[in-house]
Amino acid sequence: MRSYVEELLAQGGYSSVSEYFRELVRQDQKQRAKEQLQTMLLEGLNSGEATEMTAQDWEDIRQTVRERINHKTNKHQGAN
Repeated sequence: MRSYVEELLAQGGYSSVSEYFRELVRQDQKQRAKEQLQTMLLEGLNSGEATEMTAQDWEDIRQTVRERINHKTNKHQGAN
């Protein structure tokens, strides 16, 4: 493996071993994120028949967001 990496460096693909490994980590992160997204999309597709969102559904979502924002705001204010 070492000779492989040294060959990449010699070819000018990377300026250092660290740069090469950072690129490998970035690629791995992207691949894992892509796999997670694909899994979530498949779960959604397999979750059953789609139903239309109602006005109440949207209001419930808004209320949940408001509660989370208020909770975070109150939590930060209590830390001061």
